[in-house]
Amino acid sequence: MIDKEKLEKIKLIALDLDGTTLTRSGLTRRTQETLEEAIRRGYKVVIATGRPFVALPEKVLEIKGLEHVIISNGGHIVSLPGGEFVYSDYMDQEASLRVCAILQEESFDIEVFTGGAAFVDKSLYEDLAANGSDYLSYKYILRTRRPVEGIYDFWREHSREVENVNIYFRNPEDKQRMAGVFEAVANITVTSSMPKNIELGGAGTSKAAAIEALCSMSGLTMENVMAFGDSPNDCAMIEAAGIGVTMGNATDDVKAAADHIAPTCEEEGVAYTIRTMLFGEASGMPQRKKRRWRFWQNLKRR
Repeated sequence: MIDKEKLEKIKLIALDLDGTTLTRSGLTRRTQETLEEAIRRGYKVVIATGRPFVALPEKVLEIKGLEHVIISNGGHIVSLPGGEFVYSDYMDQEASLRVCAILQEESFDIEVFTGGAAFVDKSLYEDLAANGSDYLSYKYILRTRRPVEGIYDFWREHSREVENVNIYFRNPEDKQRMAGVFEAVANITVTSSMPKNIELGGAGTSKAAAIEALCSMSGLTMENVMAFGDSPNDCAMIEAAGIGVTMGNATDDVKAAADHIAPTCEEEGVAYTIRTMLFGEASGMPQRKKRRWRFWQNLKRR
């Protein structure tokens, strides 16, 4: 049970997207209406995602009253509707070039984030277009990534302004091995948002750091923040927030970082939690969803 005094201090709601605010079908009408109502009630709603700006769903950007989004795991704070970067945190150039050299000796599929966009090698893009993939979300990549001739040359050319690097792994052993390699490199952060990837950022880059910067701009502190997430790249903001919330679909290690565990993203856990905890509604979900939630909770107890 969250202390009432803590709830009364909440002024800013920070939301991860995938696996948190979005269902498999995207942003639901109920969640959008809940967020817009929160904004009308005076809460500041902020999206905090690992996605680059160009990959944000249109429906998210259409949330009425949404003023800022945090992208690339904290690489930028972007003001809306203009899309101006009001805060940026890039990888150290030396560290960026070091990681570039390490990965060029490997054969993993990579993405380089810069300028609010994500870039992949043209050969990978064309292969995905022609053959698909059995381990990558290739339709999403084709829709949101930009192909370049020679991703490592592109990386070196933009080494001063790399926000994030995303590496995909077919085998868990490769991910574990490379995590150890990256953790030995100075001045980078190593995190993940899904079982088959590692994401690299600057030494102090995180969603938490970006939220703290936004709080400073807004005259708030982290105790005024309620943060929602489901993956390792959300843990820092969940732990730093006044109230940290993980979704029912999060793994146990992420849940351990939270003050509260919400229903799953498919059960519109963000909307439910905001309505019950911040709006004080007796039930934050329709009866049909409520019955389904109770069914699964009872099933887990058996």
